[in-house]
Amino acid sequence: MSRLYVGNLAHETTEGELRAAFARYGPVSSVKIVSDRRGRQKGFAYVDMADAGSAAAAIESLRGTQINGRTMDIVEDQPRRGGMQRSGRRRR
Repeated sequence: MSRLYVGNLAHETTEGELRAAFARYGPVSSVKIVSDRRGRQKGFAYVDMADAGSAAAAIESLRGTQINGRTMDIVEDQPRRGGMQRSGRRRR
């Protein structure tokens, strides 16, 4: 599975719209639009493609295209390196 970061999304973009756009290039395992604590979209999402070939085709074809008037920025997601893990306690 290959995870893609999709940035510069319009706040009204839906998971269904993203799934439809990416499904043209291969099976989409999941779509997650990231929201803040109040439920407002933060303008980016993660799309999990079934394989690296489908992910590469989607990046090549969709990078620079628009959904809801915003030009998508699409890159392969890179896992975070290092850093401390959170203790699970909320900040106040």
